[in-house]
Amino acid sequence: MIRITALIISFFLFSSFSLKDHETYLSVTEIEYKSEKNSLQVISRVFIDDMENVLSKRYGKEVSLSYKQDLKTHKNLLQKYFSKKLVVIVEGKPVELKLLGSKFDADQIVLFLEGVDINSFKKVEIENLLLTDLFDNQKNIVHVKKGDNIESMLLMKDKSSNTVYF
Repeated sequence: MIRITALIISFFLFSSFSLKDHETYLSVTEIEYKSEKNSLQVISRVFIDDMENVLSKRYGKEVSLSYKQDLKTHKNLLQKYFSKKLVVIVEGKPVELKLLGSKFDADQIVLFLEGVDINSFKKVEIENLLLTDLFDNQKNIVHVKKGDNIESMLLMKDKSSNTVYF
């Protein structure tokens, strides 16, 4: 519980700064199993400028995500990127995460994804390589919640995956 509290506090400390060029490369992803819907609901927060940079470099065209319309225009690029960089495997079976939408929160983009037809599970593997192709020191905090249980992990380029058991 202390580890989760520390991770949450550090996220809010890092996200409360609105710097043009920040030196903190951090994303936070929450994955929650909703048994009544048989789905995994995913919320991922990334800095706008980092996401613009990685999409522009990866797909070879200038990408702006500064306005609400930009998020709609580039939804397919965001979906494509997240499908490669955020991998969830439940009981050995990959889960297809569909991007439902996104919104702004200060200098971050909040992305909403969902994986459907997920039966109850005891084991989930997470690989999170978001923005690691752009920043070697990128840190990705992931919280996985099932019922009252929450498991948290810190993933980086050289340790990009972890498995949790419920």
